[in-house]
Amino acid sequence: MHRRALLATGLATLGAGACASSTAGPPPEPAAVGGPDTGPAPQPAQTYSSDELVNRVSDALGVTAEAAGGAVERVFKDNGRPTGYIAGEEASGAITVGLRYGRGLLYMKDRPTLQVYWQGPTVGWDLGGNASRVFTLCYDLQYPDAIFRRFPGVEGTAYLIGGLGVNYQRADGITLAPIRAGVGLRLGANIGYLSYSRQQNGWPF
Repeated sequence: MHRRALLATGLATLGAGACASSTAGPPPEPAAVGGPDTGPAPQPAQTYSSDELVNRVSDALGVTAEAAGGAVERVFKDNGRPTGYIAGEEASGAITVGLRYGRGLLYMKDRPTLQVYWQGPTVGWDLGGNASRVFTLCYDLQYPDAIFRRFPGVEGTAYLIGGLGVNYQRADGITLAPIRAGVGLRLGANIGYLSYSRQQNGWPF
């Protein structure tokens, strides 16, 4: 009698285990190795050749192609091919301490065109005033918004009724090379900075 009871209990236990095995789902998939997909890496900004820029500099500054080509060749020799440029205009004046205000459009290949403003102080042996057309070559600028920062620079100017000059501004790995053609009377050398912004600011500091 006891053997029959034990046999019945064993058969019931095996049956319950078989039912549990048949209703259980498949084992969970192993966790994926690595982090989430972040998408393709952003493409670096395309550059401009000197041939693409000489006529644009000539038209923007109102100078001959020979003068524009000489300025572009000098900047290319120092820095290589730019990733963008700003075509605009500015006004400045100084009696030892000076101020500069400007505005223009930033152009980059495969990037949106952007309106930019700039303003800043200068100090040095500097006297006079001038209004200028400006064509600024931008180096290592990967996105238009990266222009919005302060760029220090050193400048020597000699505007005698008309002239063409180049200086460099650098900040956070980005180099700007403004080429200026202006009218006025100004003679001197100064140091200072330009702050680039989305809106014109009356306060230059």
